[in-house]
Amino acid sequence: MAHPKHKTSKTRRDKRRTHYKATPATMATCSNCGATVKYHTVCNECGHYRGKLVIEKEITV
Repeated sequence: MAHPKHKTSKTRRDKRRTHYKATPATMATCSNCGATVKYHTVCNECGHYRGKLVIEKEITV
């Protein structure tokens, strides 16, 4: 493992971290029920993914 000979200053450390930008997840609409869904995920409302029923949802009254 490498052993640094000098302390890295806060400025130098923070300059290295400036390129990262957090972005929110891309959202889509469910083709079955129209709810907002994260891409590549099963819909929480109806249980469909890419037009097919994946999870059987129980209807509560």
